Amino acid sequence: MEDLYQEQILDHANNPRNKKLIENHTCAGMGENPSCGDRAELYFLVEENKIKDVGFQGEGCAVSIASISMLTEKLIDMDLNDVKNIMPGDIYKMLGIKISPARVNCALLSYSALENTIKNCKI
Repeated sequence: MEDLYQEQILDHANNPRNKKLIENHTCAGMGENPSCGDRAELYFLVEENKIKDVGFQGEGCAVSIASISMLTEKLIDMDLNDVKNIMPGDIYKMLGIKISPARVNCALLSYSALENTIKNCKI
């Protein structure tokens, strides 16, 4: 079963979903992993308290890019109140593989960007 998830991670890393700048974004936030240089900026376009479009820019290892790519797919059409309830465990579950201690910051780059985006959301 873990092979299926590894394939999914490689697919998202090689073909990231929603990797785009949203010029008219409502909210934006940055996630960074200073230990390796991975970084991602996350953008939301919010209408009526729902995320209508989401994008990200950045670079990183396969795990960090897959994590933010997978998260962006999950966020579209979510209510902002529900987005605020996403926790690190949700990111691990979404990735579907055991994350070694050395890769925790990679996996949670998307969570860091999400937290900062929510914090910077002035709606």
